Amino acid sequence: MGDEPLLFHCGLQNSFDEAAHVASKVTRLHNIRWIAFGHLEADETGALDQWLAAAPLAQVVQGAVGVQMTLRDSGGRTPRAIADGGLLDIGGKRLRHFDTPHVPHAWDARVLYEEVTGTLLCGDLFTHTGDGPPVRDDDIVERSLASDDTCPTTCLTPKTAPTIRRLAELEPITLAVMHGASYNGGCRDALHALADGYEDRLLSQMP
Repeated sequence: MGDEPLLFHCGLQNSFDEAAHVASKVTRLHNIRWIAFGHLEADETGALDQWLAAAPLAQVVQGAVGVQMTLRDSGGRTPRAIADGGLLDIGGKRLRHFDTPHVPHAWDARVLYEEVTGTLLCGDLFTHTGDGPPVRDDDIVERSLASDDTCPTTCLTPKTAPTIRRLAELEPITLAVMHGASYNGGCRDALHALADGYEDRLLSQMP
């Protein structure tokens, strides 16, 4: 929330009604000014057109790769491209954009870091399964790596660990996780541990 509210993730088309109902408890939908997401994928952008229809003043803001490769040719309102490290000030909140190509997957992957509250909008990072409270402070890394064992969606490249370690230097207070409970424990340590876990997996697969 800010003077110009931002929605992060649109969800699937068939989840729009439920998501819009929840969002309307926070703000009137027509007040939404910015729409963003981790990367272009059905569970993050499937309902994009429905959100744009519900929020006539909203503009999509995404990394340059996502805009150049897909969004500029998708019709509708002209998207705003933001450079790596670029800042979006929504009035009372400041969102810093970081490109994270192929981390955890997709060339256009990115995260947003809200500087006032110290919240890292993680996208698909730290995905995990199971029932639990909305926010927890137990071992998010172990649960995330276990989830990746079941459904391996993370790209293991030489840049995976360094990209995650770069995010750790932000020293976030909260990890806002898309798939799973958010986390407000030792976020910097959790990011370093996740990077170590993926680095170990990469090295174990190399000759």
